[in-house]
This record gives sequence, C-alpha cells and structure tokens, in this order.
Amino acid sequence: MAIDVKTKKWGNSLGIVIPSETANKLEIHPNETITVEISKKDNALKELFGSVPSKKSTRQILAEVREDFEGKWPR
Repeated sequence: MAIDVKTKKWGNSLGIVIPSETANKLEIHPNETITVEISKKDNALKELFGSVPSKKSTRQILAEVREDFEGKWPR
C-alpha cells in the first residue's frame, strides 16, 4: 500500500506519521517492526506534463482560448 505523508523534524532526525486509518487497515500496532519503502514524490505538474496527447500546437490552443475570451469581456 502506498500513501503520501509529510516528513517532520524529530530531534536531529526526520519522522513520518502513519495515519490512523492506514494503521487500522494494515493492523499496525505500537512497537511493531514494519518495512517502509521510501521514494521522493515529484511535482504533480511535472508528472502530468505531456501525459495528455494533443494534436493541436500550443499556439493553436492559445489562439482558441484568446478568441473565446475576447467575446466574453466587456470593453
């Protein structure tokens, strides 16, 4: 099971908190030994960039958006 947690300063170390819902679901109790796999989460926008294929160029999309907005704003 993968969950996202934030690190917290704990003395000279870093710690994480396992949410109670996750601990209950996995039946994790205090003083048990568990294995944690650690990987740094990338920026969500970087993950999404380029993931949706488009046949239109950026210039075409911007031109369409500008054209759409021009008719909606009073002058």
